[in-house]
Amino acid sequence: MKILVGHSNMDLDCMGSMVLGRYLYPDGVCVKSRLIHPVAKSLYNLYKKHLNFISSKELQGSSVDEIIVFDTRTRGRIREYLDFLPDFHGKITVYDHHSNDSCDLENADVYSRDYGANTTTLALILKEQKVQLEPVDATIALTGIFADTGNFTHENVCQEDFEASTWLMEQGASMKLVGQFLKPLKQEYQITLFHQVLNRLVYKRIHGHTIILSYFEMKDQVGGLAQIVEKVFDVENADALFVLFGLQKANKTLIIGRSQKETVDVSSILAPWGGGGHTRAASAQLKGKIGQAVYESFIHGLTKSLVPAVSAEDLMTPEVDVIQDSWSVLDASIFLEKIGHTGAPVLNDKGDLCGFMTLRDISKARKSEQMKAPVRSYMTRKVHSCKRDASIKELESFFLQFNVGHIPVAHEGRLLGIVTRTDYLNYLERR
Repeated sequence: MKILVGHSNMDLDCMGSMVLGRYLYPDGVCVKSRLIHPVAKSLYNLYKKHLNFISSKELQGSSVDEIIVFDTRTRGRIREYLDFLPDFHGKITVYDHHSNDSCDLENADVYSRDYGANTTTLALILKEQKVQLEPVDATIALTGIFADTGNFTHENVCQEDFEASTWLMEQGASMKLVGQFLKPLKQEYQITLFHQVLNRLVYKRIHGHTIILSYFEMKDQVGGLAQIVEKVFDVENADALFVLFGLQKANKTLIIGRSQKETVDVSSILAPWGGGGHTRAASAQLKGKIGQAVYESFIHGLTKSLVPAVSAEDLMTPEVDVIQDSWSVLDASIFLEKIGHTGAPVLNDKGDLCGFMTLRDISKARKSEQMKAPVRSYMTRKVHSCKRDASIKELESFFLQFNVGHIPVAHEGRLLGIVTRTDYLNYLERR
């Protein structure tokens, strides 16, 4: 017997991978996890008959000679199946896109690609083999890709994810159904909890990162907590969000983390708490621990584990072309033309930053026939400068709010460097 399995707490990408995996292994039997992620639960319930997954309990006493694993390469995440197969020594094949994880499945053949979704790997294999899909399977697979790529907004999205999605749509995938399955909050209690969590948000600046935290106690765990956290994260502008749910009846704390950038790796942050997941999305459970003390302990651990964020000092150009306020506007015009810039900081005779001169300022002087007037008469005196430790979000705010192309970096009036809009955009590209 050949079985197809995914990780425990199956999500949409895992389910999409298994559905396509069945085309590669038509003689295989799909086995569902005893836990299905709330986001994937509604899709599973609607297509339960079509999917025809057996339960892990049905493996007991079965003769299994091959296991195909999808969306994980970690033994602990498929233990629920292996527990029913204590004498299994057959072949294991893995299809997984978590290339940073180490494989602890002995003698497994690992098929790994750095795609945004694991389903993409299977889709491209089937496309190459010119396999024809049933439209319902194409829809389930496309939902998996959209879910794991954050609707193609995550940084791990690659060209292959788009290629696979295009092929799935050609196979009859329904975008209308995909959109329906990906609606985050479907239950009334989820909407209520969403607002309750929002009202308990605490904003902290830790090592230059904007971190939002929330602690919320409830009697019993309910489904869809990760969806609620995801929605909170969508509406809040933070580098990372951590919500701690104190579950009184179970006497445990559930921590769910989300991050916008690679430098805040929530999976690594939650690892000491027994958690795991992706760089951008992870969770942990602390059994036997609940209360404000857990929350305070987590903040302390978070502060120790966070790597300092990139600041204005890291992006700025320290050698800056400057204009003296005593120069004539004509001298400033010639200078800007020579260096090929549209503007430059202005310093006074003490070397302090006192203004900014742009081509627009020069144009005003030219229209008034005052090109020999001193720069200080026409320069922009209100300079939007920042400190050396200004965060990326602060720089972004400057560029968007004030519509400037350059931000001088200063300390106590002294010019230290300058960050341009190009510097900022280049950082966004490579981060």
